[in-house]
Amino acid sequence: MHHISLYHYEDKDIKISMNLYFNEQDQLIFDGYDIGRKVLQIRGKSDYEYKYTIAPVDVQKLAELFQVEYSDRKALLQAIKDKFGGNEAYSKFGAFMNNHGVKYEVFMWG
Repeated sequence: MHHISLYHYEDKDIKISMNLYFNEQDQLIFDGYDIGRKVLQIRGKSDYEYKYTIAPVDVQKLAELFQVEYSDRKALLQAIKDKFGGNEAYSKFGAFMNNHGVKYEVFMWG
């Protein structure tokens, strides 16, 4: 399974990790998790999970937008990281998909 870290940060008050990978159904998964004292102060709970799930048909659209072969999963993950890697990856990637008609499902907890 291809997997790439988009962003990772850790200090005494917060740990943030955002990862991008393909699951067994060939869906592209953006998986984020924040935990710590700062999360508790902002959200009222100590941890926060957020995820995009993108179906294969829309992964094809992303491959075309990033001008990589659909079958080259590693290249697609890297292209997305190059454009969106960083602390705002989740919101920027979501806005990009919205602007380009890429459909996705959202999951949030916390």
